[in-house]
Amino acid sequence: MVGSGDHNNNMKNGAKHTLIAFTQKNLHLFLTFNTKNREGITTMATKSHKANRGRPCFLFSCFIFFFSLCILASINEVRFQSLLKFGNCQIPNNYSSSLSSSSTLLASNSNNNTQELRILIAILTLPDQYLRRHFVRLVYGTQTPPEGTKIDVKFVFCNLTKEDQKVLVALEIMRYDDIIILNCTENMNKGKTYTFFSSLPDMFNETEDNPPYHYVMKADDDTYLRLNNLAESLKPLPREDLYYGFVIPCRSMDASKGYMSGMGYLVSWDIVEWIRESEIPKQHLEGPEDKVFGEWLTTGKKGMNRYNAKWSMYNIPEPPTGCTHDLWPNTIAVHLLKNQVKWIKTLTYFNVTQNLKQSKLYHIS
Repeated sequence: MVGSGDHNNNMKNGAKHTLIAFTQKNLHLFLTFNTKNREGITTMATKSHKANRGRPCFLFSCFIFFFSLCILASINEVRFQSLLKFGNCQIPNNYSSSLSSSSTLLASNSNNNTQELRILIAILTLPDQYLRRHFVRLVYGTQTPPEGTKIDVKFVFCNLTKEDQKVLVALEIMRYDDIIILNCTENMNKGKTYTFFSSLPDMFNETEDNPPYHYVMKADDDTYLRLNNLAESLKPLPREDLYYGFVIPCRSMDASKGYMSGMGYLVSWDIVEWIRESEIPKQHLEGPEDKVFGEWLTTGKKGMNRYNAKWSMYNIPEPPTGCTHDLWPNTIAVHLLKNQVKWIKTLTYFNVTQNLKQSKLYHIS
């Protein structure tokens, strides 16, 4: 299976070969033209001495022709590089807007590269979603975070209400130890997000690391996160007062306005502690959870370091809308993978099985 990086290299090599072939073809025409003209001049020289007068003009014309070929080749090379960059969808740095400028954010955290980066990703789901959890475990369990990074992925839901849940979920915990059960009644937009964030400091107050995590991300179970790209995007950013994600409204690139989409937003640990202590979130629990979360931070003047990860985070383009674009290599998150077909299309594009080892025990072509 060919990855997107190989595709780009093939495209580049093909374009260069086309350019070389074009130049060779024109050089061949030039040489043919040169030979024929020399033969013509030789024949004419036997008939008339006047032909000698035309040689300087002919040489000058040849020089102009060859010089034009060089200029044309240079122009085509420049156009090729421009088209290649466009094809790779390289978005300028200033598209990642924030309350602080991108350069300020990077400079303020230049010393973080020498420290371990710890990230908690919480996937909010439902107790009965056994098959979805098993599938998502496979997706994240086969990803290797970059060196110097610790990423824990946990599934989060409210109190169990069925007898079978108490058995099956208990088995999951015994086997994977990746579930957090909140003391709440299951809901989506009536305080579950608040219960999660406000419970974290007490859950992890006995860990050796301080803080236990530098960042906490809330994500949906229909979002595919590429852990390596996520971690690399966070390394140069501040580890305090950070609010990171895909800014809403979707056409906006200004992270100082609006809020981050519920597909996956992230905050630094100091904001997690603020949510537990502040009265602001407690007074505003109901409503679209991602919008409500953003309103907490705006009211409390928190998350002043805002990073818009658009368009490395986006909805899958089925159907195409103003909030989507095609899958591309610089992806951090793809959202709205509501069925198996969309998941498989996404995983195939990113060539997630490329490291499958060969074995006599199976054959997968």
